[in-house]
Amino acid sequence: MATPVVTKTAWKLQEIVAHASNVSSLVLGKGSGRLLATGGDDCRVNLWSINKPNCIMSLTGHTSPVESVRLNTPEELIVAGSQSGSIRVWDLEAAKILRTLVGHKANICSLDFHPYGEFVASGSQDTNIKLWDIRRKGCVFRYRGHSQAVRCLRFSPDGKWLASAADDHTVKLWDLTAGKMMSEFPGHTGPVNVVEFHPNEYLLASGSSDRTIRFWDLEKFQVVSCIEGEPGPVRSVLFNPDGCCLYSGCQDSLRVYGWEPERCFDVVLVNWGKVADLAICNDQLIGVAFSQSNVSSYVVDLTRVTRTGAVAQDPVQDSRPLAQQPPPPSAPLRRIYERPSTTCSKPQRVKQNSESERRSPSSEDDRDERESRAEIQNAEDYNEIFQPKNSISRTPPRRSEPFPAPPEDDMATAKEAAKPSPAMDTQLPVPNVVTSTPAPKAEPAIIPATRNEPIGLKASDFLPVSRGAVKIPQQTELVDEDAMSQIRKGHDTMCVVLTSRHKNLDSVRAVWTTGDIKTSVDSAVAINDLSVVVDLLNIVNQKASLWKLDLCTTVLPQIEKLLQSKYESYVQTGCTSLKLILQRFLPLITDILAAPPSVGVDISREERLHKCRLCYKQLKSISGLVRSKSGLSGRHGSAFRELHLLMASLD
Repeated sequence: MATPVVTKTAWKLQEIVAHASNVSSLVLGKGSGRLLATGGDDCRVNLWSINKPNCIMSLTGHTSPVESVRLNTPEELIVAGSQSGSIRVWDLEAAKILRTLVGHKANICSLDFHPYGEFVASGSQDTNIKLWDIRRKGCVFRYRGHSQAVRCLRFSPDGKWLASAADDHTVKLWDLTAGKMMSEFPGHTGPVNVVEFHPNEYLLASGSSDRTIRFWDLEKFQVVSCIEGEPGPVRSVLFNPDGCCLYSGCQDSLRVYGWEPERCFDVVLVNWGKVADLAICNDQLIGVAFSQSNVSSYVVDLTRVTRTGAVAQDPVQDSRPLAQQPPPPSAPLRRIYERPSTTCSKPQRVKQNSESERRSPSSEDDRDERESRAEIQNAEDYNEIFQPKNSISRTPPRRSEPFPAPPEDDMATAKEAAKPSPAMDTQLPVPNVVTSTPAPKAEPAIIPATRNEPIGLKASDFLPVSRGAVKIPQQTELVDEDAMSQIRKGHDTMCVVLTSRHKNLDSVRAVWTTGDIKTSVDSAVAINDLSVVVDLLNIVNQKASLWKLDLCTTVLPQIEKLLQSKYESYVQTGCTSLKLILQRFLPLITDILAAPPSVGVDISREERLHKCRLCYKQLKSISGLVRSKSGLSGRHGSAFRELHLLMASLD
């Protein structure tokens, strides 16, 4: 009988290189749970489809690192705030920028879209919160009250309130119609990182760096319960869509909480590190985390997670008898939000703001919008995700399928399936002739840099074959003789190769000691041995100041050969050298080629222009190779995808 396959509760879905430099912010689309937006130190906003390796769209326009991003619920608009304090809003269907909003004096720490109206709230390091009208490109209100950076903003489900969390250890609730603060919720002893409204009831949850989660009643403006003992700072929380529980993304785990009384229903181990955002789709929770330029996505199967009922781990023991327990969340204890059926009206202005608070469109903003652009990297994914929203749907819309779960222990299952039964084992005949000659073995497409055995040889081929405790006579002597012959076969050849390589490196080193780096590289290239080029580049790559423009003209053709090599170490060296050239010289090359011709004769400029043309031509040739290899998996694929992003300006 076949062994049933047990699937995992949580697993890693994918890892991508999202930006050419460090990722500074990211957000999941809450409408579908399938769209991911990332902001990076390279001043770009990139859009990704979960579980697909290629970028759908790259949005440019910011001139400083992107500190915060947010998608609206229909996933048609995206807003991004930068380190300089500017905010830009893009229309994803039209693939163009809608608005540039300027007014904050420091970097943007948090953003949120109004659930119904065309408004955006922004929180900044300057401690101010601003509400922006996207249609009129102006600031509607400015809310003051926090004394430190505002880390999180959330609109209530009915769009009437705005909750803010800040580094000053407080949570504040703002009335949008009156334009004033309704209540302040103290109690946390550390910076508050996240707030989240209950989807139905007048309830607010807040998570802090003091490792606590607090639940606040928005009718009585008092704390309902407090969960302590989180394994680390709370950075991401999310209510279940029906409001039965709260998910907390902790360090390497997902915790499921109830609040009346405070209790932990379940703990799921997920090796996601510091999770940055959560979303729910098809009874699956999607979590995303980032480290440097990499972004990883994880999936938790909620059908296998306890969300109500029995307590898995109760941080605060509840000694009351069962009869005194409060009713389940399906019977709410407090008011329910009344959601408007139409778009909400613009909030009433309480007082006239100064001219600096409400900015009209200016020529400077128009210039910024003209300089901003959307680069669609994958037209097919872009059309599939964004374009169909404008067409009339005459059939039920397609639902995204849940991500398939991998087997719990696929290796153990495979071993059990391949294990012969005892009855079959007794009928197997003992072979009369045993040979130790290895069968022809195809070499791998990529030879790894670190390996435990030589390519083409397998240690088991030289060991005596035994069945149980009975060994075949005279086999050991035969195996030893063949083993020694196999080892000696290529020894002389390898000695010749290594001697020649040592001589070549000595000649290159003699030139290197004169201080002429360019000549030493030319001599290494003239030897026509890639191993010598790799050894030399590994030294030059350690000191970026050694790179000059004329050196690039010599090295780039060799890099193209290294990227096509079957040796992993050669490919890694080629990727490192190409990344250094792109980061240091690509802006210079494009600027010189785009500059107008000079008046008169300038020999040095003409030589520089000639070198730039050579480098540009070689980079264009390499870009096609990089693009074709960017779909690879593993470490190679990540390196090529990062190079592909750096070479985007060549297209």
